[in-house]
Amino acid sequence: MVLASSGTGYVLGLGLFTLLVAVIVIAGLWKTFDKANVPGWWAVIPILNLYGILKVAGRPAWWLILFLIPCIELIIALVVFIDVAERFGKGLGFAIGMWLLPFVFFLILGFGSATYRSTPEEIYGA
Repeated sequence: MVLASSGTGYVLGLGLFTLLVAVIVIAGLWKTFDKANVPGWWAVIPILNLYGILKVAGRPAWWLILFLIPCIELIIALVVFIDVAERFGKGLGFAIGMWLLPFVFFLILGFGSATYRSTPEEIYGA
């Protein structure tokens, strides 16, 4: 009987921790989207948040398909995070941080002083 109750507490604690991390990532992503003129509420909807990250990175929408391929998805995510970091004036180390610890680095990006930089193609439509 003791084992069942301690296992339940563990699962409940892990669930609450996961929920907390998800809320932190969503908050950071929401603010990052706001800075990049992407609707912040996109951060809450699973596939739409990937599309929003691609939009912030300046990548085409068809890259969503690449996120469905196992193992390739990890590499694509790193490339996209490098592009997002560059758009906010950050370097490769920051992009790797976004890849490994998104709950920390999206908060820094969204709530920090970094500003979004549009490319000339986005400004002039060329």
